Amino acid sequence: MKKCGIILLILIFSCSKNPETLITHLNGYWEIEEVTLADGSVKQYQFNETIDYISINDSLQGFRKKLKPGINDTYFTSDDAEAITLKIENNKLIMYYKTSYAEWKETVLEASEKHLKVRNENKDVYLYKRYIPIQLDID
Repeated sequence: MKKCGIILLILIFSCSKNPETLITHLNGYWEIEEVTLADGSVKQYQFNETIDYISINDSLQGFRKKLKPGINDTYFTSDDAEAITLKIENNKLIMYYKTSYAEWKETVLEASEKHLKVRNENKDVYLYKRYIPIQLDID
């Protein structure tokens, strides 16, 4: 019986993910793919006029900006940005946002080279895919 308890503990701890490993995947350009609202309804995004750019430094501070992509790695943006502070709380990675108008937080559910999934305080889940810039061969 004691061996079963030890094996169960090992399985639980080996299956739990370290939220620090998600941090390395946050930086970059992200395009929203879908939103699952708290009521279960899903909104798909086939085309986005804007994308999100996230930049986090070694001090777990950074920003998120809205960009309008152009061609050949050009982007158009305003000077507006949302300050981000990352914290690990209750074994979860939390992104705290702050602007001069509001403060809010999102929980990172998944972060990889290709996808980012976050849940906001309203329990809406946002799924992003890594943005691939438009490249045209212009001579």
